[in-house]
Amino acid sequence: MSRVAVKKRILRVKDTARMRKIDSLAAEEPLEIRLDGTPLTVTMRTPGDDFDLAAGFLVSEGAVGSAEEISTIRYCAGATVEGQNTYNVLDVRLAPGVTAPEPRNFYTTSSCGVCGKASLEAVRTVARWSAGDDPVELAQPVVAGLPDRLRAAQRVFDRTGGLHAAGLFTAGGEPLCVREDVGRHNAVDKLLGWALRAGRLPLRGTVLMVSGRASFELVQKAVMGGVPVLAAVSAPSSLAVELAEEQGLTLIGFLRGSSMNVYTGEQRLVEKRPDSERPGKQGPGEQRPGEERLGEERLGPTGVTSGAGNGSAGARSPG
Repeated sequence: MSRVAVKKRILRVKDTARMRKIDSLAAEEPLEIRLDGTPLTVTMRTPGDDFDLAAGFLVSEGAVGSAEEISTIRYCAGATVEGQNTYNVLDVRLAPGVTAPEPRNFYTTSSCGVCGKASLEAVRTVARWSAGDDPVELAQPVVAGLPDRLRAAQRVFDRTGGLHAAGLFTAGGEPLCVREDVGRHNAVDKLLGWALRAGRLPLRGTVLMVSGRASFELVQKAVMGGVPVLAAVSAPSSLAVELAEEQGLTLIGFLRGSSMNVYTGEQRLVEKRPDSERPGKQGPGEQRPGEERLGEERLGPTGVTSGAGNGSAGARSPG
């Protein structure tokens, strides 16, 4: 059985009709992330792409910025008292000389990854790259088409209707990677981890498209990954707009059809598509063949990676 979705027998009621049916639910399980054997944090997530999630979390925390700074990522055997592997505990080994972030000492819910931070100053992690220095330009029609392209790649959402999605696109609108999760912040961390392990950071010339609202933390994650543009189908928060403006990030909200609100960085939005991003031209974030994953995993010359499945993260299902 897939760990991404769980089957449940339910009662379906519509008007005066009642019927029994099998419904698919988005899976939600805890994931404990350890550094060199020491617990760092626990997050509630949709199983799958766990290695990317752990790596992306470290990118968001400012602990790592390249694949070389992580030695290995592995599942911990014997995660239960019976000695069985639940695939819900990961251990990350940092490369020599890399400073580990402070343990969170709390769990992260699927709805909020910032909750529990002592202060805003603690969240404003110093980024390795400047989003404001990225000269990328985006054509309005390209931006308007991103929600549909993101939705088309949400494979698990079609089965459950209960997952957030985050996608990375070139400035020409071509999808690079899409991830789904019960937590919007987890979906973005999975993207950042994918990018780190594929040697793509910083993500210059790309657009991060999210299926929900644009929170402060999502803006922070975009900045930490070197993403110059964040677009969302719903509203941003006031603090998200403040941080985006401070960091030179283009922030777009209420992106629905041809309508959108541009809150910051409007200079990047142009009416026509730049020649360098027309079909047939190589985008700034297109896949490079022969890229290698961390540890014992290898990343071959695949195309777009999508979904919350276990395969692209090297995660194994217990059955």
